[in-house]
Amino acid sequence: MKATFDLSRAEWVKSSYSSGDEGQCLEFAPDIAATAGVVPVRDSKNPAGPALVFPVEAWTSFTSAVRNGEFPAI
Repeated sequence: MKATFDLSRAEWVKSSYSSGDEGQCLEFAPDIAATAGVVPVRDSKNPAGPALVFPVEAWTSFTSAVRNGEFPAI
């Protein structure tokens, strides 16, 4: 099933894990998560581009794993 979300009024927040001016910036929209139960994520270098949308539970699991160092550094 494919759902569509209106992200035109989303308030995007840059991830605290984004690497400054090195071009590896990720943004997410917590206001959508609070109302729709999903977390939209996009590349801050391409704000008009596509956004990935994750269920809140999946996003929470992913961010917890990042905080706990469960992913190897590249």
